[in-house]
Amino acid sequence: MALAGEALIRQAIDAQRRYHEAHDAGAPADEVERLRLLADSLFQTVTDYQLDAVGHQRQTRH
Repeated sequence: MALAGEALIRQAIDAQRRYHEAHDAGAPADEVERLRLLADSLFQTVTDYQLDAVGHQRQTRH
């Protein structure tokens, strides 16, 4: 599987699924936004880990 590890990738996919389910079900906007931010964060973590693993130097955010 990808370099970030199967468990982390599954977490990101599950978070994305929960976000879409909440959005489609008409959940409160603050809950939908919280789930979106969580999914985005997990996918960014996967991406960052994979880039680090292959030696890509990413820009520092301040």
